[in-house]
Amino acid sequence: MTAKVWGQYDVLLSDLDGVVFEGSKAIAGAPETLNTLANQGLPIGYVTNNSSRKPEAIADQLAGFGLTCLPENIIGSGKTAVEMLSQIIPAGAKVLVVGGDGLRARVLEGGFILAENSDDRPAAVVQGFAPDVAWKHLAEAAYSIQAGAKWVATNQDWTLPQEKGLAPGNGTLVSAVHTAVGQLPLVAGKPEPAIYHTATNHFGAKKALFIGDRIDTDIIGANRAGMDSVLVLTGVSTRKEVLGIKPEGRPTYIVGNLSELLAPYDQPKKTKRGFSCAEAEVELLGTKVVVTHGDPKSLSALRAACAVIYSSNTPIYGLDVEPALYE
Repeated sequence: MTAKVWGQYDVLLSDLDGVVFEGSKAIAGAPETLNTLANQGLPIGYVTNNSSRKPEAIADQLAGFGLTCLPENIIGSGKTAVEMLSQIIPAGAKVLVVGGDGLRARVLEGGFILAENSDDRPAAVVQGFAPDVAWKHLAEAAYSIQAGAKWVATNQDWTLPQEKGLAPGNGTLVSAVHTAVGQLPLVAGKPEPAIYHTATNHFGAKKALFIGDRIDTDIIGANRAGMDSVLVLTGVSTRKEVLGIKPEGRPTYIVGNLSELLAPYDQPKKTKRGFSCAEAEVELLGTKVVVTHGDPKSLSALRAACAVIYSSNTPIYGLDVEPALYE
């Protein structure tokens, strides 16, 4: 990669929604950046909590954005969910799928039989997002679980980025079933570490770098998996969220968009009263987090402010952060 800091990694694992595309549109600069990195010899995998579509369909979508990707390098939560099923139910058992064609295909590839409904007495329920999931599907899942079926969810994302805004995600559907059955599922996708391990095992990676737009799934999951992470500010998580996040959700790096992966990364440097980063300097004056030099709305100021806050012994609610850093 262009910057020395990125050269220590042997694979780049990227989220899709909010990083590469939003709805049906590519995020500006993302396909070109990823193609450039791939041409420089960096293996790239795509790790997504979306299990509704087959890898081939996702690869075709990426190709429509001008992004080259082999289907086998798309690691969906459905793949990890089926790996988990193989550890808790017998081979060839019946599985009730709540979700899309991609998840059903994964279950069949795993050697299991598709159950039609709860009357088939499935050994397990695997639940993923699909736009056409309806009450009757959630009800059949609840009946099956109450009858003793194991329950695996592909993810618990509360929201799903779309062109019009944030729509309800799989977490809302999982929550509906949870309310009915009074138990929680095993979870395959982010922020649980299982899907990260699936991805690194696929590439045989020793030191992976994960890039995502959501602190609550992408970054927390990478931290749980012992993996360095990049938060990109083109999706769900905001400047305010990254400033105030607790240690378990703090990213290793922060970028505005994927194009910045092609440039050297400016690391914050310790100063007498705070941190500097490129042209910005942020200090902790008592309990006030203040930009003393540079544009407070710049990415450099954000990185420096995060360094100040993260290194402080005072929790975020005890600090007075300059509003321009997050507005």
